[in-house]
Amino acid sequence: MPSLNEIRSTFLDYFKAGQHQILPSAPLVPQNDPTLLFVNAGMVPFKNYFTGAETAPAPRVATAQKCVRAGGKHNDLDNVGYTARHHTFFEMLGNFSFGDYFKEGAIEAAWKLINGEFGLSKDKLLVTVYHTDNEAADLWKKIAGFTDDRIIRIATSDNFWSMGDTGPCGPCSEIFIDQGPSLAGGPPGSPDEDGDRFLEFWNLVFMQFERFADGTERPLPKPQIDTGMGLERITAILQGVHSNYDTDLFRTLIAASVDATGVKAEGKAQPSHRVIADHLRSTSFLIADGVSPSNEGRGYVLRRIMRRAMRHAHLLGAEEPLMHRLAPVLVAEMGDAYPELRRAEPVIVETLRQEEERFRRTLGRGMTLLDEATAGLSEGGVLSGETAFKLYDTYGFPLDLTQDAVRAKGITVDLDGFDTAMARQKEQAREAWTGSGQSAAAGEWFAIRERLGATDFNGYETVEATGQLLTLVSGAAEVGEAGAGETVFAVFDRTPFYAESGGQAGDTGEVEWDGGKAKVLDTQKQAGDLFVHELEITEGVLKVGARARLAVDADRRLTTRSNHSAAHLVHAALRNVLGPHVAQKGQLVDGERMRFDFSHGGPLTPAELDAIEAEVNAVIRQNIPAETKEMAPDEAIEAGAIALFGEKYGDKVRVLTLGHALEGDGAYSVELCGGTHVARTGDIALFKIISEGGVAAGIRRIEALTGEAARRWLLEQASVAKALADQFKTPVAEVLARVDALDAQRRKLEKELAEAKRQLAMGGGSGGGAPAIEEIGGVQVLARVMDGVGGKDLRPIAEEFKKQVTDGVIALVGVADGKAAVTVAVTGAAGGRFSAVDLARAAVTAMGGQGAGGKPDFAQGGAPDGAKADEGLAAIKAALA
Repeated sequence: MPSLNEIRSTFLDYFKAGQHQILPSAPLVPQNDPTLLFVNAGMVPFKNYFTGAETAPAPRVATAQKCVRAGGKHNDLDNVGYTARHHTFFEMLGNFSFGDYFKEGAIEAAWKLINGEFGLSKDKLLVTVYHTDNEAADLWKKIAGFTDDRIIRIATSDNFWSMGDTGPCGPCSEIFIDQGPSLAGGPPGSPDEDGDRFLEFWNLVFMQFERFADGTERPLPKPQIDTGMGLERITAILQGVHSNYDTDLFRTLIAASVDATGVKAEGKAQPSHRVIADHLRSTSFLIADGVSPSNEGRGYVLRRIMRRAMRHAHLLGAEEPLMHRLAPVLVAEMGDAYPELRRAEPVIVETLRQEEERFRRTLGRGMTLLDEATAGLSEGGVLSGETAFKLYDTYGFPLDLTQDAVRAKGITVDLDGFDTAMARQKEQAREAWTGSGQSAAAGEWFAIRERLGATDFNGYETVEATGQLLTLVSGAAEVGEAGAGETVFAVFDRTPFYAESGGQAGDTGEVEWDGGKAKVLDTQKQAGDLFVHELEITEGVLKVGARARLAVDADRRLTTRSNHSAAHLVHAALRNVLGPHVAQKGQLVDGERMRFDFSHGGPLTPAELDAIEAEVNAVIRQNIPAETKEMAPDEAIEAGAIALFGEKYGDKVRVLTLGHALEGDGAYSVELCGGTHVARTGDIALFKIISEGGVAAGIRRIEALTGEAARRWLLEQASVAKALADQFKTPVAEVLARVDALDAQRRKLEKELAEAKRQLAMGGGSGGGAPAIEEIGGVQVLARVMDGVGGKDLRPIAEEFKKQVTDGVIALVGVADGKAAVTVAVTGAAGGRFSAVDLARAAVTAMGGQGAGGKPDFAQGGAPDGAKADEGLAAIKAALA
């Protein structure tokens, strides 16, 4: 019985022998498609080849493509774990022809693979064709020997594929296997076609036409082939099982989950183990491709997948974080086919661990919210759909978990309200997920790139060169010339200007030609390798075809190079000091400073920052020449170069080596990078970290300066220290001790002031005696406005008053700096009748505030208008009455 890995290899080897170029899987984050959140089909990386926007690397290729469907239009998330074949992550095997072979070649290749290499019997197979596609039907008869009853004609769009409302389209032919009468269901096209008996596992798309806006279709001059076969499906077929979760890969992952939890994959526990196994794949591959959990876009989808798996781990009774312990099992199974998994393993493990620890805290807060929301509900009550949805969307509680939690109290959930909130969220998500964020106009640049070819960049060797203007773009159209005062985009045949990429800002400078000048405001890269200069024409008229002198701002380039090389040294230092889980999550280097984002679980300590800074400066002082080599990406990574997760590299990459290792042999930093860098590490001169902080959960940012900018910053800091020393009339070395003494004195005075306020409040204020206790609604109430008392001082005062009101309500409104703060405590049996949160909210609302929070027995809130303090107390009393 072949393994999943063997089946993948068999497919790729088969098409390699058939003169197909085998391409590696593209990253899950689309590179040139602004419409998609993730790559969700095998043909996605080839869209520009099919449309003609780019030229394919070979006339025929084959791939095993990573795919994710968990957000937007293609969202299988809620079905995963409960059906035999739904996944968030899957592999799509495909062979593609870009104007080479067509229907006969595709059908013949497919038949020889499934009937020959895979050994599937013709008696168990049948195919569908589009109802008018007689050519495909005849080819199946000729090549496979199928009779008419094995060739089903389908008249619906199920068998006619299109890329969109316009563009390439054509009929398709799907291949099905009959899994036997023990499973329910009928053949495709029958009333019970949705059953499991007849399983579609390979779709051959014949791109034959181009569809236009008016609905007409014309034959393509070069018809194309796009096929897709789910690896998980064909593996289940060849291993003789009906569920993808019973294949060898999933059995291994589920066994690891069972071993880690001690719960067998049976009964109600079975879907949980399946969810964990599936989501482990999608989360690990997304992290390996550079996605980090966050609250928006791709990061939000990743976090949702993670938390769904982690919730199922919780349901299985896992007391400690589980997912990160399973990641090495996945890497062992799939790391050979996808080396990026092995490279990213430390990052995957650490990200999963941090996120699960964070989720467990969130889970606790969700239970607190549920307790608060149901505190005022008695048996027969209804929990609002909005609250149930908030628990689902924010805290990862599925509806059934919330229903189970409240059922013990005799409470139900407003299902209509939940559905309404869910529908609203899905609509907002569709509007918010705009894909990769790249300009939809990128297609125009691809057309220009195809016509003009790649830009010759010679900026590694020089900052000044001569180039010929190939085209000018103004607005959305190409123009022949541009005059003074206009801002246009220019493409030259060669340029020394670096185009923004890899976190390095685009160069600025100037362009001169016979009779004119222009400022270069920015340089951007379009369509992969087209360098586009944003020009502000200052003199004369610039015409296409003109030869011009292109001069980069040399000083800015020099500082940018220093900052970029320093960023590489920082990356190495972070991994040395913090650990191999550190991965670059973004950077920006320009003529001012260096900004470097990286994965790490918490703030860096002063000692860690000092160690990083010391390492970088030590390598700078080595003053060793930087080395750059051009290598194949796989060769470079094999040699130890660090590649960015999720980056798609070409056939050749530049490998930058900086410095000697501070301990042992080898280089200090080796990375793939196409940016510009210093000639020697000593050119950086000086490195100084000026800030470190968090930018998202699990993502930290370091900002730093190099060279002259770092020297000036240090001088400014020294000047501040000298000014403080002069003011305190103490040596600079003793300024910190003097500040500490003043701070201790301040805290002592604040504590004494707070105690004085408390004593004054407890005594009733201004000699008024102890505050009166009244009875409202059958309970004791102590209600008081306290001038000059802020929110943080109200809590200890309320705690003191609890000694006097052991069964009742304490309502305090403090007024300080013109604002109001509310504290409500409910004690004794009164807690069965009143919620402190509801009472505090009533007061805050009456004073023009937005709400309050806390627990049923103690809540606090704030309002902007302290003048309405009496109205706030009155609102509480009214609620009690």
